Amino acid sequence: QVQLVESGGGLVQAGGSLMLSCVVSGRTFSALTMAWFRQAPGKEREFVARITPSGGSKTYTNSVKGRFTISRDNAKNTVALQMNNLKPEDTGVYYCAAIFGSWLSPPPEYRYWGQGTQVTVPS
Repeated sequence: QVQLVESGGGLVQAGGSLMLSCVVSGRTFSALTMAWFRQAPGKEREFVARITPSGGSKTYTNSVKGRFTISRDNAKNTVALQMNNLKPEDTGVYYCAAIFGSWLSPPPEYRYWGQGTQVTVPS
């Protein structure tokens, strides 16, 4: 059973930083491609960033390139999202997601999801 638990959300002023963390249960973390998604109020959930099992490949949506960094620690079963220079449009619930295998392109769907953590950047 794979379970994901996010933490680190909060309220931050524009231009500020937050780091989200996602801890994954089980001994299969190093076989998982991990990703972050977000959902703004009234909008569909959107992809933010993805990292392969080894950490060797990272992919970002254009709107966060240069501001967000995804990383993972396979020894601690943790994936993180460092978010800098936050903007009001970054507001939303951020979800951690996982799928087995090394996905260099978007997988058809992610198998496992966390419960989400709220990030609010007031305008």
